[in-house]
Amino acid sequence: MGVAGGLPIRDRRVRSSLGTVDWNLRACGRHGHVTYRPDEAELAGRLHVPTPAGEAWRCLRCGTFVPGEPSGSGPADHAPLVLRGPALRDAVVLRLLAAERAVRGLALVAAAYAVYAFRSAQGSLQRVFESYLPLLEPIARRTGYDLTESGPVRLIREAFALRPGTLAWVVIGIGVYGSLQLTEAVGLWLLKRWGEYVAAIATSLFLPLEIYELTRAITVTKVSALAINLAAVAYLVWTKRLFGTRGGRTAHEARLHEASIIEVERAALTRG
Repeated sequence: MGVAGGLPIRDRRVRSSLGTVDWNLRACGRHGHVTYRPDEAELAGRLHVPTPAGEAWRCLRCGTFVPGEPSGSGPADHAPLVLRGPALRDAVVLRLLAAERAVRGLALVAAAYAVYAFRSAQGSLQRVFESYLPLLEPIARRTGYDLTESGPVRLIREAFALRPGTLAWVVIGIGVYGSLQLTEAVGLWLLKRWGEYVAAIATSLFLPLEIYELTRAITVTKVSALAINLAAVAYLVWTKRLFGTRGGRTAHEARLHEASIIEVERAALTRG
């Protein structure tokens, strides 16, 4: 039992790879405490204490007794279900994953727009490219570099050779993929279960393509991307109990309720 501001608090520390982090106190420091007065008198008595300055109510997240009126009241069953402990740590991980998906989605949408702009000006860009390339060839020859047969030049010429219809499908494909990434980002950031399912399914669908790309050429970027996506799918399925894993949604919600301070105190009253 510790003391903060003259009032007792219960230490709720969670071990993480970064050391000992009190996720509950960190969240309350950023978003404020969550207090609640249940209508049930006995339960309410276990959640508040009198102080010389007035009553103090126990925070449903960090366990600190906070002076002043509670932020909510009503039946105990209507109390807010506050993420705490491991569930709060999981929320941090999901939002980090959401941020990564958002960056990737925005980059893909930008790429789709770039291809669309290229498609609209394909002819004029090709004329400019072919007119400037001969001016650069003498400089390249002096350095022993065959500019005409270089990889970047061949790639640019292949892009110019694509038909407008093919480029239109490329724009659609990249745009849809980018939109899917942004949808994942929104669902994960809001901690919605549908977002977890979308992320797990969408990421799994593209794993075979990433493995195929590795068979063509192994790079650090490709290996890292595959490792991140494999870890993300495994983490989502295991910790969020998706697709019926480890008891499914029922077990997941039961775990959240078991960590609730109100449920813990209610159980203590029943045992007493």
